[in-house]
Amino acid sequence: MKLMRLITWNVNSLRARLPRVLALLERHQPDVVCLQETKVTDDLFPRAELEAAGYQSLAHGQRTYNGVAILSKVAPRESGRGLDDDSDDEQARLVWARFEGLTAISAYVPNGSEVGSEKWEYKLSWLARARSLLDRRFDRGEPLALCGDLNVAPEARDVHDPDRWAESVLFHSAARDALAQVRAWGLVDAFRLHHEEGGLFSWWDYRMLAFPKNHGLRIDHVLVTEPLAKRSRDAFIDRQERKGKQASDHAPVVVDFEG
Repeated sequence: MKLMRLITWNVNSLRARLPRVLALLERHQPDVVCLQETKVTDDLFPRAELEAAGYQSLAHGQRTYNGVAILSKVAPRESGRGLDDDSDDEQARLVWARFEGLTAISAYVPNGSEVGSEKWEYKLSWLARARSLLDRRFDRGEPLALCGDLNVAPEARDVHDPDRWAESVLFHSAARDALAQVRAWGLVDAFRLHHEEGGLFSWWDYRMLAFPKNHGLRIDHVLVTEPLAKRSRDAFIDRQERKGKQASDHAPVVVDFEG
């Protein structure tokens, strides 16, 4: 059975993490990779190095902050950048590409900084705008995957200490409700199709020995439409990529689909 492998990963600076990204491509041989927090402008995006590894690049970036990209073995048939609404928002947080048998969206949802702040309101607004984009641009009947650092842990089993994180921007009920509205468009959590247990996380703070203690949150997701969910065969978090020198604070999430 031929499989299609999809990976999402917040690399926390692509240029700093490029050797790791190239090693990931070699090890997993994914068909499509969605990257977040690339922190590089499009003119400095390392296309040549990625092309030498066998991957096309579609980037939407900005200096120092944010930035998203999609890497693929074949060029997309159609693509777009941003939330495609009337806002003058210049933050580079979303890019999408349509391939044969798959539409991939790489999204970097705002963190929110502090509940009640302007950045918090921006986060909730951004999620509502993302839902509006799905309504306008895409079809829930197509095989589509919304991937990325969505900066929300949906359930208590996605948080190492739910009571401690309950009022945080990553697990606050308002953030979870906002993400639920995005999912209500017609998206299924591909990871949870294969793992019901808690204690499986994709992000750990660099501080306080959070990774060795497994004090993490599952905030990186692959949300898929029903046609793609039916083809899902496996999913896992590559914890190895969180280990060693120059590691991102996020681990890649890998999902396999019947091709």
